Amino acid sequence: MNSSNLLRTFNFLYFALLAMFVSFLPVYLDAQGLPTTKIGLIIGTGGIITIFSQPLWGMISDRTRTIKKIMILLLACSAVTGYFLYASGSFFVLLLFAMLLYFFLMPLDPLTESLNFQTAEANGVSYGSIRTFGALGYAVTSLAVGYAMLYFGIHSLALLFAGIGVLSVVVCLGLPDAPATGKPVTLKSLRDFLSYKETVWFLILIFVTAVPQRINDTYLGVYIRKLGGTADLVGQAWFLAAGSEILVFALSFWWLRKGKEMLIISFASLFYVLRFFLSAWITDPQLLTYLQLLQVFTFPVFYSAAIQYLYRIVPEEWKATGQTVLALLFFGVSGIVASYLGGWAYESLGARTLYLLISCMSFVGLLLSFVLHRIYGKAASVEKIGS
Repeated sequence: MNSSNLLRTFNFLYFALLAMFVSFLPVYLDAQGLPTTKIGLIIGTGGIITIFSQPLWGMISDRTRTIKKIMILLLACSAVTGYFLYASGSFFVLLLFAMLLYFFLMPLDPLTESLNFQTAEANGVSYGSIRTFGALGYAVTSLAVGYAMLYFGIHSLALLFAGIGVLSVVVCLGLPDAPATGKPVTLKSLRDFLSYKETVWFLILIFVTAVPQRINDTYLGVYIRKLGGTADLVGQAWFLAAGSEILVFALSFWWLRKGKEMLIISFASLFYVLRFFLSAWITDPQLLTYLQLLQVFTFPVFYSAAIQYLYRIVPEEWKATGQTVLALLFFGVSGIVASYLGGWAYESLGARTLYLLISCMSFVGLLLSFVLHRIYGKAASVEKIGS
């Protein structure tokens, strides 16, 4: 198997692990009888762990000039930790192993995306042609896990997670490492990057848009179950959401244009507003499941454009760290706010009010993206940062 196909296979397997963790951890915790406030506590605290773990492993990757070796270590630790997490039932044991899995598994996301993007650029292929297989892995696994939980029991997740984790390590061993930048890593370049106004406003936009996305990611499965849906319906919802991303990533070479990223982000933000507003008024779990098809216009469009925009404004030698900052905001910092705030709002105000609130927050992100497009337009900033 050539290196491109190995990387596609790895994306399939890694995002399968993410599906079992991001999408089904709240469902697993709910099935253990935990209230939404405690679910939010576990996931929010995991976000705090992510704040430290993602920069740590991103910096190690940059300093050692290797992504692959770091990924192998993290995958092996994740496989073991995930097994014990999904074999546990005690709140404090669940909290412990969830924190460990956040420490090992979540830093793999920016490293994987960095490997995808750099390898795609080096080989002259589209990023989407590789990332598509991640969406496929997320979709297929979501559907399979939903049925596995229904027919084999909730603890079947333990063996499934560990098995895919081990297979991921085997595939990762054959991957090529990301090409080195050839430039020394300097603290000045990162300081200049973070002090540039366009960067600061871009990161604020990421945060404002990510919080509603992460609230939905965390509580969608719980919401479906509260409406009377079963575990297999939760799996179907995530299958439709992740499956709808496949075509978007596959055709990214056609729609993802340099200099147009902020307009594309505005387009995705508009559909975030629509998606969450409609979610607030739906009472049929089957209909809520079908609504997840709107994912095709939201996350894959927004995140792909954000990555490309980031790569235009980050110094060359800090691309892996820049990718980590993006993932940190989208999956870490925003996840903390989403989990704590979402858990409280769900428990105190109800699901409808929660979804109306995140629809309004998405609208703020839409307005901010319009403003940033007007101010910065097509300005490319690697040169500006270095000047």
